[in-house]
Formats: sequence, structure tokens, C-alpha cells
Amino acid sequence: MKFILSSDAGKPHLRLSGDDYKYVIKVRRHVVGDTLTFRNRMNLSQEYRYILENTDGRQATFMLESQSDLPCESTKKLHIGWCVIDPKTVEKVLPMLTEMGVTKITFIQCHRSQRNFRFDYERFERIMESSIMQCGRTSFIEFSESASLSDFLSTHMDCVILDFGGEVLNTDEVYETVIIGCEGGFHESERSLFTNHRVRHFSSPMILRSESAAIAVAASHL
Repeated sequence: MKFILSSDAGKPHLRLSGDDYKYVIKVRRHVVGDTLTFRNRMNLSQEYRYILENTDGRQATFMLESQSDLPCESTKKLHIGWCVIDPKTVEKVLPMLTEMGVTKITFIQCHRSQRNFRFDYERFERIMESSIMQCGRTSFIEFSESASLSDFLSTHMDCVILDFGGEVLNTDEVYETVIIGCEGGFHESERSLFTNHRVRHFSSPMILRSESAAIAVAASHL
């Protein structure tokens, strides 16, 4: 774990109790005198180093030792335009996309998307909290929604579209926005919108699931 998130980070003293206490003392086995790193989600770029002063079996008390401005971000921006899929599937891969530095995800209503899905962005943030504490990232993925593929394409003319056909997506190709289809892929009426856009595919002959394609494109963009 790179740091611990605490709303009290930055104060002269802070306390840990509950699950955070159990993890730090029981699992990680920190003892009095150890130095731990904390961050506050209100200003994630600031790193606070605390010395463990006391533990009484239920809570641990820390004293602020130092403070530094130490952001940790990917050098490349990646915006995924993701045709709507089951939110539970998104939740499974969200930690990996966070670690790989994905900047933003826009969920797009497409022809083959199920219309009854609703995204719980507060739950997404809780999932990302665990991920950023492990990987050290100092920002959350930004989320938005688009009513249709045509709307998204009209405002992202330089995007890459992952689909069958077109050229192989090379690791040295420059792009910041990529569109990934939902289960079942794009409808022919949607493919007619791709004329003036870059259509790419992976060199693998296998068909990827939507979430696998998201992970693959994020990994290739590292």
C-alpha cells in the first residue's frame, strides 16, 4: 500500500480505528515509531508522513512529521468512450483501469446497449479509493455520459474506434480518445458514422469481450 486515505490527513494529529486500524496494526503489523504515509482525497497531490505514536488495541494515534507535494499521474491521457455495458462488469475492471492511468470514461448509449442500466458513481469512487491507495495514483477517473454514439463522435473527431476492419492499432499511434463497443459490437447503422474516423483493431484473431478490450487498450497506452 502506497498511502492511506484519511479525511484528517494534514492535521497535526490523526487517529485510525475500525477496519483501517485492523489493517495497519493487525495485518501490516506496524508498531510505535513507524512512519506511514497518508493523503487526503480533498488534495491528493499532498503527501503527509506521520509517526505512529500510540496504539491501545482499538485505535492508533499518529503525529505529523512532514508534508510534500508529490503528485503521481500517468504521462499519457486516455479517454475511453465506452458503449454501455452491465455496471457490475465495469466494477470488476475498474481497479485495473485506475492503475493503468485511464483519465476519463464516458458511457455511451449505443444501439445494442441495454437501456435499464444505471451507474452508481459513488460506488465506483469507493472501488477506486482502494485502487489508488495500492498503486499510488493521486487522482480519480472522471466519469460522464453521452446520449448517443453520434453525439460523442461529433465532439471527438480525432478519436480511435476499436472495431473489426481498418488497420491494426499500433502502440506508437497517437490518440487520447478511444471508443469501445458493448457486447455484440456496433450496429451497421453506427458503423456508417465511422467514415471520417480512424477504425482500428487488435492483431489478435480472437474476439475480445468489451471489458477485455478496455483493459487491452489501456495497457497498450501505458
